[in-house]
Amino acid sequence: MNKFPALLAAGMLALALNLFAQTGPGWITLIDGGVINKLNQLGEANWRAEDNVVVVDQHSAVGAAFLITAESYKDVQVYLEFWASEDANSGIFIRCANLDPNPSSSGCYEANIFDQRPDPTYGTGAVVSFAEVDPMPKAGGRWNTMEVTAQGRQITVAVNGQQTVSFRNDLLREGPIALQYGAGVLKIRKFAIKPLAVAQS
Repeated sequence: MNKFPALLAAGMLALALNLFAQTGPGWITLIDGGVINKLNQLGEANWRAEDNVVVVDQHSAVGAAFLITAESYKDVQVYLEFWASEDANSGIFIRCANLDPNPSSSGCYEANIFDQRPDPTYGTGAVVSFAEVDPMPKAGGRWNTMEVTAQGRQITVAVNGQQTVSFRNDLLREGPIALQYGAGVLKIRKFAIKPLAVAQS
């Protein structure tokens, strides 16, 4: 008996459910295809729509550039579909308590996308300065998903459905959410957030 059709159907159903999960009740879409919603720009970078995705590959100012929410969030789930070049430096910043002058890994929890980081313990899938990753997943040269969940003191990150870090910390409790561009080529197909009920810490 050929199991391939059944496996293919199951895979397509799982994909459909996953896509629906990011657009269902409670989800706020920030990037969908080539459209950017409800995000402000910090720093100078060439964010643009190409082939139904948002692309960025240059910044003109010193330091990184960001797309950032105007509102602050405490407990939240973040979902990102992205393609990164092997030399890309990006990441999702949550609970940014200090934006002076820009989001940083000391003033936010930074879920990193950085395959070629000199110290790979805080490379792709890690939360810089808070949670090391081992082994580090490689994101370069393909489409990936990253999910970041903050609920109470619990912070978790998953890359392509596999948990990379999970830790407890209450240093940063609330703040905007930002998407960073630092280097390389970054393409975004989907960026969405879902505020969560407050957890008991």
